[in-house]
Parts: sequence; structure tokens; C-alpha cells
Amino acid sequence: MKFDEKVKVAGVTYNVVEKPFIEIDSSRDYQGSCFYSDLEISILSDISDDRKEQVFVHELTHAIFYEAGYAEQDEEMIDRVSKVLHQVLKENNKLV
Repeated sequence: MKFDEKVKVAGVTYNVVEKPFIEIDSSRDYQGSCFYSDLEISILSDISDDRKEQVFVHELTHAIFYEAGYAEQDEEMIDRVSKVLHQVLKENNKLV
């Protein structure tokens, strides 16, 4: 899957990058991340295209909530909202 290199969220441009590993707090057990201070959404490069879509939408949902003023986020809520958002985008041909 090929992603646009940038995505705007509430007027802020995030870079979207694929990486061979994603490390957070000395752990590499992640498929994606959203670094608000770096304005970067990272996606693990060695996963299926379908999973990359899901991970991208999950991390995009983090960015949306953050830019809407929710610095503290409930991971379960983000996961639920991102699954529905992914379905809406996919079935309405908004993911390429």
C-alpha cells in the first residue's frame, strides 16, 4: 500500500512514513505510532497492506483526537473509533 506522504489534521501537517521498526520506551512491539511533537505518523513496513490501512487509520485517529484537544486518550476508545472510521473510508473508496 502506498500512503500520501502527508496528511493534514486540523490545519497541522503530519508526515506519514513507513519504518522497518517502531520503538517506544525501548520496546519494538508496535505496528504504528503517532508522535505529536514530531508531527509524524509511523507505520511498520513489514505488515500486510490491509493491516497498514488499519494501523494508519488508528494512528490518524490519535492525531485527530490530539488536535481536537484530547491530549489524554483512552486507547480502547481510539481503537473502536478507528475501526469504524477505517470501514467508512474503505467502503466509500477514500483509501487508495
